[in-house]
Amino acid sequence: MSLTESQFKDVVSHVASGVVVVAGLAHDGPVGFTCQTFASLSLRPTLASFAAGNTGQSWPRVRDVNIVGVSVLTDEQSDLARLFATSGVDKFAHAPWTSAPGGSPWLDGALAHFEGRIVALTTHGDHDIVVVAVEHAVAGSGRPLLYFRGQYGSLA
Repeated sequence: MSLTESQFKDVVSHVASGVVVVAGLAHDGPVGFTCQTFASLSLRPTLASFAAGNTGQSWPRVRDVNIVGVSVLTDEQSDLARLFATSGVDKFAHAPWTSAPGGSPWLDGALAHFEGRIVALTTHGDHDIVVVAVEHAVAGSGRPLLYFRGQYGSLA
């Protein structure tokens, strides 16, 4: 018996993850998307990674900028997670943000922020695996937004 896409999706939904917004400042303004695969990768050098769907509209625009900002969402920002997961809307018209030291957008009120340059990218299936050399990181306060079994939630 082989594993179906539906079975895989159901089982992998049992892995809880944090929720971030990955963003860049394109020539026509800020652009970003919701992501649940952000992780630290290395301390020396300071590297992080994330996976971005390569069939969407936002990731190609962020990728072309080469400098990305990552905002780790709090459990009070599930509306932002939904907004940045939506296609065809001006997401930043409804999301206050601040410019990071390198110019990428950081969402106001986030739990933490990272900014860095894309140093490696490989394509696997319908996603790109991205490695970022982190140049700036700032911690805020609050509780993380989690994604589990298709729903947003928080720590108990």
